[in-house]
Amino acid sequence: MPAVYGYARVSSTDRELNAQRAALRAAGCTVIRAEKTSGTIRKGRSELETLLDFLKRGDTLVVTRIDRLARSMRDLQNIVHELREKGVYLKATEQPIDTSTAAGKAFLDMLGVFADFETNLRRERQLEGIAAAKAKGVYKGRPKSIDVSQVKSLLEGGFGPTAIAKRLGIGRASVYRLAPR
Repeated sequence: MPAVYGYARVSSTDRELNAQRAALRAAGCTVIRAEKTSGTIRKGRSELETLLDFLKRGDTLVVTRIDRLARSMRDLQNIVHELREKGVYLKATEQPIDTSTAAGKAFLDMLGVFADFETNLRRERQLEGIAAAKAKGVYKGRPKSIDVSQVKSLLEGGFGPTAIAKRLGIGRASVYRLAPR
């Protein structure tokens, strides 16, 4: 018998999932998986992966808004494709998305484009802010975590990249980047 499952997500740990959970329960979700993680990439979203593995033909996946599912067009398309391949429907409680209808599918595609656009705008604003801070001399970037002179000294002392990496607690790739070619 087809079931209705919910997925809730917030980007930061200081946000709450209560409103999403309540909306998903009101939409008839029998199981709700939730997580506090970024939606810009799919990797590391274990609750979403669990749900996607579990869903079967005829089931419905419900989210409150499509940006809870994905923040990039590529991820959204991939998730929707997986759902279609499995015969699973997608619905959103706050948006007219219902992939069991033609209008719902079209609206989903439009929202995906806007979510991708919003992510790109946010990235542009962030880069503009960093450039302005650098121009003022305020932004210095992340502090260096590797002592280059120490790595070079150990290389000159005959230590190999693996030994240096272990000794300094850094990755071998970092040692290879600093090694003369």
